Amino acid sequence: MSIDTSSIGDILTTGIAGLTLAVVLKAVAVAVVCLVIIKLLLRVVDRTLSRVSMDNTLKKLLRAVIKVLLLFVGAIVVMGYLDIPVTSLVAVLSVIGLALSLAVQNFLSNVAGGLQLIASKPFEVGDFVEVGGCTGTVAEIGLFYTKLNSADNKLVQLPNSAIVSANIINYSSEDMRRVDVNVTASYDSDPELVRKVLTTLAGEHALTVATPAPEAHVTAYQDSAIAYVLRCWCANGDYWRVYFDLMDSVKSAFDKAGIEMTYPHVNVHMMEK
Repeated sequence: MSIDTSSIGDILTTGIAGLTLAVVLKAVAVAVVCLVIIKLLLRVVDRTLSRVSMDNTLKKLLRAVIKVLLLFVGAIVVMGYLDIPVTSLVAVLSVIGLALSLAVQNFLSNVAGGLQLIASKPFEVGDFVEVGGCTGTVAEIGLFYTKLNSADNKLVQLPNSAIVSANIINYSSEDMRRVDVNVTASYDSDPELVRKVLTTLAGEHALTVATPAPEAHVTAYQDSAIAYVLRCWCANGDYWRVYFDLMDSVKSAFDKAGIEMTYPHVNVHMMEK
């Protein structure tokens, strides 16, 4: 996209050629009045924003946009008093603005994504989330990037435009969370005994809740074993503690009950002729 810079010069030259001291003084007076009015309007905006429940980052951005628009209107008014062809200049500035918007398209998409995250609040700082193939605790929500702290203490920065177009899983949004533990046991083990051992193991844990009660079910009949799932509930913040405690205890509980945990194998039967 090309911009005719000579037209800008012609516009400014046309206006400057007819300037007189009286016109300049009048334009200066108008500029001062415009600045005073803009300052008063910004105070009104500040008071209005202070009463609105909105993220501080979004408030600052809105105030900056309003200030730029007011200054732009004030500049047009002053140029009108200087007899500069405002209509032509606005057209040229529009072309320049279009060119700049195309040049910073990715930048603007990240800003738009940041505003969407701030407004819709799918997660907050401190939430444990999964988004864009990354999992971690939200450390910062900015206008351009969102930062996650991974479980192994890595800082992950995701562009906001990628986040708003991806599936977001917020593991911290609810007070309670279900723990699923998947295990297998031999076909020789009584399924009722397996389920009883699993539910008792979960029920005796200090951090699980009684309601909903723990439950265990058969999920699949595999080639070498029967697959089970143990489901119980706990407070959101206790999830990993409960999960790892149960995983650590399943083997010893099965051994104590005489339940065999099998592995993939093949039984070969020799037939005598």
